[in-house]
Amino acid sequence: MSFAADKLRYRMPSSDHPSDTREAPIPTIAWVFRSFPRILSFGFGSGLIRPAPGTWGTLLAWLLWAAAISRLSDPFIAAVLLASFALGCWTCHRVGKEMGRPDHGGMVWDEIVAFWLVLWLTPDTFGAQLLAFLVFRFFDIVKPPPIHFFDRRFKNGFGVMWDDILAAAYSLLLIAILVRLEVFL
Repeated sequence: MSFAADKLRYRMPSSDHPSDTREAPIPTIAWVFRSFPRILSFGFGSGLIRPAPGTWGTLLAWLLWAAAISRLSDPFIAAVLLASFALGCWTCHRVGKEMGRPDHGGMVWDEIVAFWLVLWLTPDTFGAQLLAFLVFRFFDIVKPPPIHFFDRRFKNGFGVMWDDILAAAYSLLLIAILVRLEVFL
């Protein structure tokens, strides 16, 4: 079955939220790679991988970190994080609006940027980064207060990005405690 290039397929049910009865868009790789905001929001296609697109996006973040971003100086990393956050606010808002879903599960740029923040401030060992990955995914999935509040309240690009920054903050707090307890030397 063929679909027009700028069309999405739809299915029911749509959401993790029982009160949401809207049809869920099913983006295709052809649809994602037709515009820069879609490519970025869907993490260069990693958000299309099922199951657990957020986990795949976080794994891509780790790979990009190891391959390129970790090699930058701290001021450049800070600039990349700020620019990526701002760009993510715009692209995720635009794509979410286009899809009729402000925070579609396949949009994983928020996980990518937030996990870069976690990796930047985590000890540079495989064990520490693996633990950071697991801790970040836990907080991103569970969404303890106030993450859940912001996730439900702000249905725009900023809200998409912000709840993952809060999950990163929770992760960094736990990692800082573990560093203080000398779990990581």
